[in-house]
Amino acid sequence: MKSILFALSMILVPALVIIPMAWSDDDDDHGRNATGVAAVSNPVYKAECGDCHMAYPPGLLPARSWQKLMSGLEDHFGDNAELDAKAQKAITDYLVSNSADKSDYRRSQRFAAGRGTPTRISETAYFQHEHNEIPTRLVKGNKEVISFSNCNACHRKAEQGSFKERDIVIPGFGPWDD
Repeated sequence: MKSILFALSMILVPALVIIPMAWSDDDDDHGRNATGVAAVSNPVYKAECGDCHMAYPPGLLPARSWQKLMSGLEDHFGDNAELDAKAQKAITDYLVSNSADKSDYRRSQRFAAGRGTPTRISETAYFQHEHNEIPTRLVKGNKEVISFSNCNACHRKAEQGSFKERDIVIPGFGPWDD
């Protein structure tokens, strides 16, 4: 009798763990099972970079891209975004240590999978794959969006690291559903 109970427990206990995970919406979880990216947690980065644009989560670019981006702040997409040496090092260290290729978030891993050293998130293969069905008129022709770099115009929870499709609302168009 004990061997039958033991055998049943070896089947039922793992099932009790696996079944709820299969039903759960893991987009809100953290770590390996999460499909989002880690939210920005560095106050220096938020203050310095978030003052001009959304402080993009570091898990949207690989380390090599953040290093390249941070080494050329004197011409940061046409603007001078130079920082004092201490702030630049702190931000670079934060971005590199939390980059897409060092993250266990699934979406970050997809951003890291591309080749080259993109300095724009919109240049990554994963971004292009995910946005290829969106007509340009809904972004560039939309005065509330203007550019694909304006993530939080449509991804209402982008600053929290959530890019769930069900949370996408394109201004002047409405919820997105491909």
